[in-house]
Parts: sequence; structure tokens; C-alpha cells
Amino acid sequence: MSLGKFFMFLGGLIFVIGLFLSYSSGLSLLSWFGKLPGDIHIKNEQSVIFIPFTSMIVVSLIITLGLNFIAWLMKP
Repeated sequence: MSLGKFFMFLGGLIFVIGLFLSYSSGLSLLSWFGKLPGDIHIKNEQSVIFIPFTSMIVVSLIITLGLNFIAWLMKP
């Protein structure tokens, strides 16, 4: 597969995931994101600060495990 086709596939995949996440607000698929212990949410009169530390660690672990599993499957 050429590099151009790979990037076109990757872009299409990101687009489909974005559509799914945009229109799945009624689903509780990602309702946990930003509500875990360790996520910082500060509301002030003039501003809101949101720092999802724990949620991003969980997402990073899921992505790492998924990519390692795919690499393990593709190993000859």
C-alpha cells in the first residue's frame, strides 16, 4: 500500500470516528470521559478550566494495548 493511500484511509477512518462521536450523544458510550477521579474541572465566574488527567491516561492505555495487540497479530 502506498503512503498516499494509507493517509487517505487514515483520514477516512478519523472522519467516520468523528461522525460517530458527534451523533452518539444519546449513547452513554463516552459518558465516563472527564468524570473520573483525578480529572480537574474548575468553574469560575468568567472561565472554565477542564483538565482530564485520568481520562487521558485511560485512553492512552486502551490505544497502547490495542496497537500492541495488532502488532502481535501481524508478527510472522
